[in-house]
Amino acid sequence: MSVVDLSKQVALGIDIGGTNTKFGLVNHRGEILIKGSLPTDQYSTPEAFVDALHEQIQPMIDEHCEGKKIEGIGVGAPNANYYRGTIELAPNLPWKGVINFADLMTAKFNSPCKMTNDANAAALGEMMYGAARGMKDFIMITLGTGVGSGIVSSGHLIYGHDGFAGELGHTIVKPGGRKHWSTGSEGSLEAYASATGIAITAKKMRAEFPDSMLNQYPEEAINSKTVHECALKEDPVAVEVFRYTGQKLGEALANFVMFSSPEAILLFGGVIKAGDFILKPAKLHMERNLLPIFRNKVRLVFSELDEADAAILGASALVWEK
Repeated sequence: MSVVDLSKQVALGIDIGGTNTKFGLVNHRGEILIKGSLPTDQYSTPEAFVDALHEQIQPMIDEHCEGKKIEGIGVGAPNANYYRGTIELAPNLPWKGVINFADLMTAKFNSPCKMTNDANAAALGEMMYGAARGMKDFIMITLGTGVGSGIVSSGHLIYGHDGFAGELGHTIVKPGGRKHWSTGSEGSLEAYASATGIAITAKKMRAEFPDSMLNQYPEEAINSKTVHECALKEDPVAVEVFRYTGQKLGEALANFVMFSSPEAILLFGGVIKAGDFILKPAKLHMERNLLPIFRNKVRLVFSELDEADAAILGASALVWEK
């Protein structure tokens, strides 16, 4: 049996966002050797984008990977299909249709490439480097501009038959409720528990209570950060915004628990900076809506990964996944 020197293996992790793409070289310990970024939306074709990535990344590989092997490439991207290595009908990327992105990367970098969506990549990153180390059953919920999710059962990500399983942010938590600004669905979790949803709730509530500190801000400045600032100053309306958001999140989490029975739910993203303002009502309403057999079994855990690096680490974890 040959001995593999893991210290000489490096993964390339790439996170593709609508406006910006982050990338980095990562070793088995989750240490980012070097990282960089480039604007996604400046490239009209995926081929031009891959060329630009190669132009920036190859010198990094040459400088930092002497004597090491690039084991593979992991990519987190919107609407990425794990099975096909494609990006399909992504609404927030400049390239439309179905793109054979993994093939483009492999041809350019001469290295195997795996892909999944950003929330699935975050779940893998937590399982390999973060708070989910040692866990076999958990759900990752990313609370940012939108709400993403990755479901891990028996140590494996759930991809479904077509590679797109796990869109928990688009499940309906209030039938006939708030219309989603992009999908048009009514009452989805993302419409309430995302940073975008929190801003909508805050604008509505501050209009009903003129004495709220939130009315000291112009309309365009109302976001989850300013709501948090007001909540820290004990503004009751700002506190209620988070309580209501936590309630909607908790009710949804109860449904998620009862279909997959995870040992923990990991929360990640800018929204969790609100801390107990959102965590306590989420936990309360999750437990309140669970069957007795599920109660007091599931932990709500904040991510341990640095927010700035989590996307790169998550994408790189695809390479080490067996």
